[in-house]
Amino acid sequence: MQIVIRCEDGSEMGAYVARPRGEGPHPAMMVFQEALGVNSQLRGVADRYAEAGYVAVAPDLFHRISPGYEADAIVMEIVMPLVKALTTEGLVGDAAATHAWLMQQPDVDEKRIAAVGFCMGGRAAFLANSELPLAAAISYYGGSLGPLLDRAPNLHGPHLFFWGGIDKGIAPAQRRAVIDAMETAKKKYVNVEFSDANHAFFNEQVDRYNAAAAKQSWALSMAFLDEAMKP
Repeated sequence: MQIVIRCEDGSEMGAYVARPRGEGPHPAMMVFQEALGVNSQLRGVADRYAEAGYVAVAPDLFHRISPGYEADAIVMEIVMPLVKALTTEGLVGDAAATHAWLMQQPDVDEKRIAAVGFCMGGRAAFLANSELPLAAAISYYGGSLGPLLDRAPNLHGPHLFFWGGIDKGIAPAQRRAVIDAMETAKKKYVNVEFSDANHAFFNEQVDRYNAAAAKQSWALSMAFLDEAMKP
């Protein structure tokens, strides 16, 4: 189902919601998009989390710039201005509004709210974990995390990082910097690199999809969340 969430700055943010069966209370998952928007693939991810027992909500992070934008393929001249227009303040505000909406839902266990994000959404998941009392967070090939690493000491829940070993957009040094920051902050984390996977390896609708890495990362995510989200 589609809903509208009002953000603190007065903007209205569309979001896709998928719910599990039963009255709950259920754990909840904020599902943060990659640059293709809240498209059919991302809605499918939210549906998978609902099937796994989570109330899943995928907010439109482009709502201030190009509301409802979604695509099945990257067109750089369209996507890059959208991504560059995002701000840390805006992403934090969107995460906070999404979290607040979940906290108001009678079928959500407010102590078991987590976040997952892909590419720019991986960045949003890291920001959310640093700002909100999340039980856990997962970042798939999170982009541009370097400027945010001073937030590592503020992370609330354990964080799971997934990387593609042949992802030329996120250099090994950048990945090491993230883990070094987690080590320095003495935060609980899991770091996984799939040596033969590229950026966007979880997205089955793009040519970089890696079925083995996607399958294994999902299984690892479920195990990670089962441990972190124990009632």
